[in-house]
Amino acid sequence: MLQLTGLGWGVGGATIVEDVTLGVHEGEFLAFIGPNGAGKTSLFNLISGLTTATSGTIALDGTDMTADPAHARARRGIGRTFQTSSLWPAMSVADHVRLAAQAARGGSYRLWRRASRYTAEVDGVLERTGLGHRARATAAELSHGEKRKLELAVLLVGEPRLMLLDEPMAGVSAEEVPALTELIRTLHRDEGRTVLMVEHHMDVLLGLADRLAVMHHGRLLALDTPEAVTADPTVQQAYLGEGL
Repeated sequence: MLQLTGLGWGVGGATIVEDVTLGVHEGEFLAFIGPNGAGKTSLFNLISGLTTATSGTIALDGTDMTADPAHARARRGIGRTFQTSSLWPAMSVADHVRLAAQAARGGSYRLWRRASRYTAEVDGVLERTGLGHRARATAAELSHGEKRKLELAVLLVGEPRLMLLDEPMAGVSAEEVPALTELIRTLHRDEGRTVLMVEHHMDVLLGLADRLAVMHHGRLLALDTPEAVTADPTVQQAYLGEGL
């Protein structure tokens, strides 16, 4: 489904991502691990089109999209969440999803509040993400876990085939992690979505991922099953004390 070949990106003479080659199968759950600064988010930026590769290629379904802008990749089914929330504090949960639905369908921004035809769709997405009872709450009123669910709801209304989740557990309380983990599992397993995820909670990843990719100084250090990666002496040595 997704093929990265010799992918690289640098800025100001510094190489941030270097020679990353990997393939992602449709329906797979691939998780990226590594310490801060390893290049994980930068790799997501390249895949989603927020930054343009300085070397290598990115192909989706066999078609090169290396030069495509972010909105074109979104239209082809690539969706993305971010480490830091970009929600509007005073906007309601339902309106966040309604605006995303309008944008995903190419509608006018000025008309989005009148898009009553999206009501059933918005309600459905909110129920799927466990936010149906919070539809009228503002983003500022949500817990961190609920904010992460809202970000997923905004993503889902665009019906992405490939979801890039960048540290979805960041800021989430220990009590909310299991429910959020189960939601992501459902989106992958029951809805058949392909998922790439960056996360530092290894206990979460070991229960979700089909494969783990280890990033180290911008390069791909290891790529295998969770069992094989965590048993790899090279990985153990490289991340001794890093909390893998």
